[in-house]
Amino acid sequence: MWIVALTFFGLLLLGVPIGVVLGIAGAIGLVQLGDVSFLAMAPKRYFEGLDMFTFMAMPFFILAGELMNASGITQRLVAFALSLVGWLRGGLAHANMVASVLFAGMTGAAVSDAAAMGNTLVPAMVKQGYSKPFACAVTAAGSIIGPTIPPSNLMVIYGSIMGVSIAGLFAAGIVPGLLICAICMAVIGALGKKLGLPKGEGRPSLMSILVSFKDSLVGLTMPAIILGGILLGVVTPTEAASIAVAYALFVGFVVYRTLNLKQVGVMLIRTARITGAVFLIIAAASILSWWLTFHQIPQMIAQSMLSITDTKAGVIALILLLLLVVGMFLDITAALIILAPVLGPLTLAVGIEPVHAGIMIILALNISLMTPPVGACLFVLCSVTGERMERIARALAPFLLAEVAVLFLIAYWSDLTLFVPRLFGYVN
Repeated sequence: MWIVALTFFGLLLLGVPIGVVLGIAGAIGLVQLGDVSFLAMAPKRYFEGLDMFTFMAMPFFILAGELMNASGITQRLVAFALSLVGWLRGGLAHANMVASVLFAGMTGAAVSDAAAMGNTLVPAMVKQGYSKPFACAVTAAGSIIGPTIPPSNLMVIYGSIMGVSIAGLFAAGIVPGLLICAICMAVIGALGKKLGLPKGEGRPSLMSILVSFKDSLVGLTMPAIILGGILLGVVTPTEAASIAVAYALFVGFVVYRTLNLKQVGVMLIRTARITGAVFLIIAAASILSWWLTFHQIPQMIAQSMLSITDTKAGVIALILLLLLVVGMFLDITAALIILAPVLGPLTLAVGIEPVHAGIMIILALNISLMTPPVGACLFVLCSVTGERMERIARALAPFLLAEVAVLFLIAYWSDLTLFVPRLFGYVN
């Protein structure tokens, strides 16, 4: 076991891609079980790790987000957000948060949100007088709304490997996502005077809001199609994702006429690369997960946690702390695949509803996307804006503390998370 652990962490420290690290560690684990002949199990585990119909939703959601972004929907959503909150002190920062909520219903990926807002809103905020680190911090804090409010690729993965209703997880993500937006806007408001954030020129007229709403209506319809179809039971998440792609193509080619076949080809290649990277992690992690299960390591970890405390509140605290620490150093997709089979049974043992447990785990890992040293959203913003990570991290501190507070709130107050799933009959 120590050989596998040393291989895993050693390769990780050397900067080897996480999908390769998982595959090598898993292969060594198979050899450790007996001899080289056990490696014959690797291809079977690779295939079985990906042999789930629900995983098809991921590339469709990724492609739909790419198409909607390229068609000009992002700019229209930002304009609508500005018309709603742009008049407040720190209006452009508030609009960044509201736009993240609107954008979340299309992509389901924090990195896409960070890249889109980093390219559009960060330069606009700097031009209006915001410091670049603060502008990047606001964008990073808002980006995790994307994989919290459905659709969410992490929810698709968790639901698939844990046998939890993906539609139920989608429904449960709505309130936590909105709470993150609200708490971050409260932080912006509290810092407004202290940092001297710019203030808008005055409240917009109802007519200007309606005009902006009309311009963004096509984009706002897409989340309604996805969520409405899934929550009402008309379509599965995979079917909704494919419909979203068809709708995005229609908007780009017929409504706005901003897309061409060359752009679509580039987006298909980008979608294939992103999907391939994620699927490599999932497939490779399935080998290591099987090895961990064979040695009953999940049960050992669960027993060690329960030996510290067997109360529901205590176990929740231990799980959240573990996820926040692990997420700082490990890719969140890999962390989810490795830790979900460990933590899932533990949450059941202390009486946590499976959908609630899923949202709690996913949100904790989402927060890790904006924590150094390996926060993916921080790397994206550093690349897009040229700002240094440590400067963004310092400006991000109050937002990070606020979002961790939301995490503990939804973890200990289950009704906040389960209200919407109960409304649609996914949870009793």
